Amino acid sequence: MTNLRSLVLAAGGLVILAAAAAFTLSLTLLVGALLTVTLGTRMLASRLRNAQVPVRARRQPETLRVWNDGRGTIIDL
Repeated sequence: MTNLRSLVLAAGGLVILAAAAAFTLSLTLLVGALLTVTLGTRMLASRLRNAQVPVRARRQPETLRVWNDGRGTIIDL
């Protein structure tokens, strides 16, 4: 009788372990699919949006100021 009870408890433990593994796998796949859809949507949305890029002419470079304050050289661009 104790052998039969031990077998039933071991089988029940294996069933619970298998159910937990299946639940974890399904939850992982669900989160992965959700993240994939979100990433794909963001990628396509950014590709379809026509964002204007402002273009400005570069200013003429001013005189380069370089001095040494005793602790190091300072270069002012």
